[in-house]
Amino acid sequence: MKELSIKPEIFSFDTCKEFCEEYKIGEGDLIITNEYIFNPYFTDLGIKADVLYQEKYGAGEPSDEMAEAMYADMKGDYKRIIAIGGGTIIDISKIFALKNVSPILDLYDRKVEIVKDKELVLVPTTCGTGSEVTNIAILELKSRHTKLGLAVDEMYADSAVLIPELLRGLPFKFFATSSIDALIHALESSLSPKATPYTEMFGYKAIEMILNGYKEIAANGQDARMPLLKDFLIASNYAGIAFGNAGCAAVHAMSYPLGGTYHVPHGEANYCLLIGVFKAYMEIDPDGKIKKMNKFIADILGCGEDVVYDELEKLLNQIIQCKPLHEYGVKEEELETFTDNVMEKQGRLMANNYVELSREKVYDIYKKLY
Repeated sequence: MKELSIKPEIFSFDTCKEFCEEYKIGEGDLIITNEYIFNPYFTDLGIKADVLYQEKYGAGEPSDEMAEAMYADMKGDYKRIIAIGGGTIIDISKIFALKNVSPILDLYDRKVEIVKDKELVLVPTTCGTGSEVTNIAILELKSRHTKLGLAVDEMYADSAVLIPELLRGLPFKFFATSSIDALIHALESSLSPKATPYTEMFGYKAIEMILNGYKEIAANGQDARMPLLKDFLIASNYAGIAFGNAGCAAVHAMSYPLGGTYHVPHGEANYCLLIGVFKAYMEIDPDGKIKKMNKFIADILGCGEDVVYDELEKLLNQIIQCKPLHEYGVKEEELETFTDNVMEKQGRLMANNYVELSREKVYDIYKKLY
C-alpha cells in the first residue's frame, strides 16, 4: 500500500525578493496573482514577466466562468505558470498548466485529454488551502450550481514556495477562514480510511500547531498572529500534504452546496459544518480512531474528551463566529436539495468519511445546523 506521496519540491524564502532572484522570474513566465498582492511585494523588483490579475475577472470563489475568461486573455507561449495568491488563484493556475483547458466543463467531465505542458510554481498567500501541494482544483460550476473537484497528477506543482512575508498583509478575517480550512483538512484527512501513519503525522502536527496558535490569539488578540505566521503557513502545508494523500470528507462535501449557492467563503462554509459532522460521527461510532483524535484535541484544549467538540467550537468562535445556515439565506426547503447534491455529486469526498453517512443522517446534520 502506498503510504505517502509528496510531488512538488517545497521551498521557503523569507522575502519575495529572494524568491524572484532564486527562480530568475522574467520573460516566458506568466504570473497569476492579485494587484493588491503584486504591487506592494513585486512591483519594485522590476520583474519582466507577464502578469494577469484575477480580480479583473470576478470576485469570490473560483468558477468555470472566471477561469474561461482568464484563459481567453492568456496570449503568450509561456513556459512557466507562477501562481501567487490564495485558493482561487492556485486552483485556477493548476488548470492553466494543462495543454487543453477550454471548455472547462468538458475538462471536468473528462471529455478532453489531460496533458501538462507548462512548469507550475505555486506560492500561497493564505494559510489555509494547502493547495500548493495537492493535485486538486475545485471550481464552482456556475451552470450546475455546485462545486466540483478535478484531481489528476498532471496538476501537481513542480514547486511549492512558502514566503511568510506574503501573509503580513492578510486581513484577520481571511487569516481566520483560511486557517480554519487548514484545520479541517488536517482533521478530516486524519480520520479518513485512506490515512496512513505518515499522513497522520502531518495531519496531527498541523492540528497541534493551529490550535496552539488559536489559543495564543484568543488570549492576546488578533495581532498575536503576527509572530506565528510562518507556523500557520507550515501547518497549512502539512495539512495539504495530509489531505492530498488521504482526502477530505463530509465537512467539505456538505459545504459545497452552501458555498456554491450562497457564495460563502470556503473556510467559513466548512466551519459551518465541522462540529455537526463530527458530533454525528460520535453518535455513530465513538469507539473507533476518533477516540485518538478526541484525546489529542482534549489535551491541547485542557478539557475532558466528553466535551471536546463543545470546547473546540468555543475556541474557534473566538477566531470567527459560526453562524447557523439560515443566516446565510438558506431556506429550509433547500436542505433536501443540498442533501441530494451531496449524495449524488460528492461521492469522491464522501468515500473518505470516518463512518458511512446515510442520506437521512446528512439531512439531519443540515437540519440541526439550520
